Formats: sequence, structure tokens, C-alpha cells
Amino acid sequence: MSEINWYVLKSISGQENKVKAYIENEMKRLGFENDVTQVVIPMEKVIQMRNGKKTPREKPYYPGYLMVESNLHGEIPHIIKNIPGVISFLSLTKGGDPVPMRKSEVNRMLGRMDELSEFAVDMEIPFIVGDSVKVTDGPFNGFNGTVEKIHEEKKKIEVSVMIFGRKTPMELSFMQVEKV
Repeated sequence: MSEINWYVLKSISGQENKVKAYIENEMKRLGFENDVTQVVIPMEKVIQMRNGKKTPREKPYYPGYLMVESNLHGEIPHIIKNIPGVISFLSLTKGGDPVPMRKSEVNRMLGRMDELSEFAVDMEIPFIVGDSVKVTDGPFNGFNGTVEKIHEEKKKIEVSVMIFGRKTPMELSFMQVEKV
């Protein structure tokens, strides 16, 4: 009887949720719930701008990877590998035996998830230098400008706006502008 360990499973990026549901259903159907105890997709919360509104959403922290807590014995690795969307277990050699994660890695991953779910401060920066943007908030609402600099740590961008025919730089938050 081998023991329960965490393993990393590679899947097709974007299909992590499908793969997770599929594994869980398949293990239940075959009566292996005690052998596959958890399937986790490490997620992070990000804030995205949609139509000028801040929308928090979760996205996989490691796209294309899931963590499976399992006692991989007998047919179980074979069943999991044959699930649609699954590429392979992380192993030392191509097609080799799945390598269990170290305790410290597991704790770091699960701890990281707790950390990430508490603070949705990591915002995706929806702009790059050179983007044309429209100011949507503040005294210059309605003006168009160009992104000159991005200050990630302050969550602000520097935009140069044409005011009375002169380029005027101003610092705005990501939330005060939208792409044109």
C-alpha cells in the first residue's frame, strides 16, 4: 500500500477546470475517492478592467497545471493519464513515474493560494507604453492621450494629453483611463 502524496499534473492550458471535474467524477464513478483525495488548481485573484469597471476574477497561477493528492497505485495513474485534456504527470523522465511533490512545495503552493485569495491586489496592467487611451474620470474626463510610463508599484500610469495644443503629462490611476 503506497501512501498519499501530492503530484503535479500537466493539462491543456485553459482546460484545468474541465480536467479537475473529470478526474473527480471518474474517481467517484470507479470508487477511488479514497485514493484521489483532492484535485487543486492553484488560482490567483486579479482585478481586470471590463468596460471601465473593476472586476475581480480568478485565473490559474500556473496555467496548464493541477495538483493531485493521491495514492497512485494500480490503475489510478493510467486512468488519470487517459482523461481528456490531461497531458502527463510531472516526472523525471518522459513517460516515467510521477514524482511526488516535497512537503515544503505543497505547503508553499497551498499557502500561496490562501495568500492570493486574501489579497486581490495583483492587478493585471491592461496598458503598455504607447497605447492610446481616453481619460474616463477626473478633471480631464473625455480627453485622449498616450501612455508614456507605467508605475506598477503605484498602480498608476503617466499619460500625455493634448491640452490647448500642448502635450501635458499627468499621472492617473489605471481605473481613470480606458484603451481607445
